[in-house]
Amino acid sequence: MAGTDEESLDDLPPSAKLVFKVLQYNGPLTQKGIVEESMLSARTVRYALERLEGIGIVDEDVYFADARQNLYQLNEMATAADGGNEKEACCAE
Repeated sequence: MAGTDEESLDDLPPSAKLVFKVLQYNGPLTQKGIVEESMLSARTVRYALERLEGIGIVDEDVYFADARQNLYQLNEMATAADGGNEKEACCAE
């Protein structure tokens, strides 16, 4: 099931959706940063990132401040697809 073309953010577990929102609100973070912000376990965050990468929503890059860690961020496809909804929600006053 993971990695199929038909899977989307709606199909993922709640932990993956939380990690998506943490990255959406805070920008690029390391796994440790996501653990701190989401209050999920490191194992759960690893699994959520794996699922998000599997459907092409999250990109992994080198964290230059500490090359032992990776930096995770939403890719343009994810921000473009969800950015319109967030903009409407914040500006609908």
